Order: sequence, then structure tokens, then C-alpha cells
Amino acid sequence: MGLGGCIILIAAGAILTFATDWDMQGVNLDLVGIILMVVGLIGVSTFSSIARRRRVVMPPSTPAVEEERRITRRDGYSDGYGV
Repeated sequence: MGLGGCIILIAAGAILTFATDWDMQGVNLDLVGIILMVVGLIGVSTFSSIARRRRVVMPPSTPAVEEERRITRRDGYSDGYGV
């Protein structure tokens, strides 16, 4: 669940808790709203801690590049075009 889903949970929980006055038999909508807000807050804190860990940038270690030296002779016979 991303950050957007967590914010939607918090908003839905706040709406159920503070903006509705519905009465359902066997269901306490205030408690359901509080539970949704708590789950959304836990999700936001988890998401932010994971995102903070991902942002740590380690500079890549650059390996030493050794150039390969080729010994070439230009005597006319070593490259295949002899006289």
C-alpha cells in the first residue's frame, strides 16, 4: 500500500468518526473510523521509514581500470602484409 492508500484510509476513518451520525446495529462506526485512522497512520510511518532507507545513496566504488598494452612490431611481417 502506498502513501496515497494510507491517506485515503485516514480520510475515510475521519469521515466515519467525525462527519457521520449513522446508527448501525452491531457496528460502532466511530470505532471503525478510529481503527482506519490508526492503520493509516501506521502505514504512513512505515512508508516514510522505508522511503528514507531507500534514499541513502552510496557512491559506487570505481574499480581501477588497467589498460591492456599490446606489443606490436612493425617489421612488415607481423601484421600479415609481408613483402
